[in-house]
Amino acid sequence: MPSIAVLGATGNLGRHVASQTLENGWPLSVAVRNRGRLSPEVSARAQVTDLDLASVATAQLASFAAGHDVLVSCAGLVTEGEAFVRLVDTVVTALESLRAEERPVCWFLAGAALLPLDAAGRLGVDLPRVRDTYWPHRRNFERLQRSELDWRLLCPGPMVEQPAVGLPRLRVSVDSLPAPLPAFARLLPAPLVLPLFAMKIPEMIIPYADAASLILANVKRGDSMSRHRVGVALPVGMKGKKNVWAAQPRRAG
Repeated sequence: MPSIAVLGATGNLGRHVASQTLENGWPLSVAVRNRGRLSPEVSARAQVTDLDLASVATAQLASFAAGHDVLVSCAGLVTEGEAFVRLVDTVVTALESLRAEERPVCWFLAGAALLPLDAAGRLGVDLPRVRDTYWPHRRNFERLQRSELDWRLLCPGPMVEQPAVGLPRLRVSVDSLPAPLPAFARLLPAPLVLPLFAMKIPEMIIPYADAASLILANVKRGDSMSRHRVGVALPVGMKGKKNVWAAQPRRAG
């Protein structure tokens, strides 16, 4: 029965991670800036710590994480740019400050643009227009690679508040795009790869509930996802649709 610590438990993904942890009967701790945004169930059953991740000291964050088997970091938004990079660096640094035996398995969040598009390793964040917004994912990935943590980096497409598809039906990949581009894409220059990548995005629009299930199903230390990027897509032939009004990103904390 792993003990789970969640950062960003009041955000869209974090709420699902927290609720599914409790459904599993696992011990749950959450660190939040505003307790009032927690669900009544999480408030009543979780160990709640007040932390503002924008100003938290490394020692405080390390103290929160210590003693847990798993830490899931759902906090921050890629659109925050350097602030998101600083946040991930703060979390990683805090975990690194712990003794090796105290460090939890950790999950972080990126996006499908961080996955290789072809055998040459070209990334979605290398494409024009994509890099303008999603460059922090590359910086955060590089920071994780420099650490000795047992991390996993979830790289979905857009996530939506819709009923779960179910983990057994999803396409899950490790260090590769779960909805591959045509083989000829490797021969094309980046501007021509961009529309091919964009056409694949609807296949990678997944419910928050499925993303949370994928995380919690893979929390064993040193497993096949350890220190890898993890992609996820809908079943072949299924495409998602993001409602930009109903699924606006919410700041976690």
